[in-house]
Amino acid sequence: MSSPRTTWSHLRVALRAMLVLTLVLGVGYPLLVTGLGRLMPARADGSLVTGPDGTVVGSALIGQAFTDASGAPIPEYVQSRPSAAGDGYDGAASSGSNLGPANPDLVAAIAERRAAVAALEGVDPADVPADAVTASGSGLDPHISPAYADLQVPRVAAARGLTEAQVRAAVAAATTPRALGYLGDPAVDVLELNLALDRLG
Repeated sequence: MSSPRTTWSHLRVALRAMLVLTLVLGVGYPLLVTGLGRLMPARADGSLVTGPDGTVVGSALIGQAFTDASGAPIPEYVQSRPSAAGDGYDGAASSGSNLGPANPDLVAAIAERRAAVAALEGVDPADVPADAVTASGSGLDPHISPAYADLQVPRVAAARGLTEAQVRAAVAAATTPRALGYLGDPAVDVLELNLALDRLG
């Protein structure tokens, strides 16, 4: 059994450690991170993207749907991949569907999406890329594959009165190559692309 003096000594050490850790981790660290964030305000504030008039139109990190009030795709815009996050691209409910590849609900949803994309783009269902019918793991991916973007070029060009060459050039400008030349796959930023198309007409 320890003496009262030993107990008091341990208590003082514990209190000192708690005060030091509270100052370092509860005050110092948050101030340091906030200060570093101020050096990169665009990233620290959510990588917000503004339109031509200066209003915020989205985030470079979170995808969004380009649909009308009824949920139908807007013909003038390149469409994003499906989202399983909440009601779609809900940053507070980031997740995939958690359905396995043989799950009947997922199989049916993919078949329905494939038919809808094929009808919208006027192509054979076999030509619809996988990312056009499947959600990303987070449900928030702001990118699509170049193949899915290319599939949408004729529709977008016709709806906007642009040439397909103009739309393809915008797709190329919004495409990020493989990291370091070999990591990952090329990806097209849908919001960036749609803003560029708005500037074209």
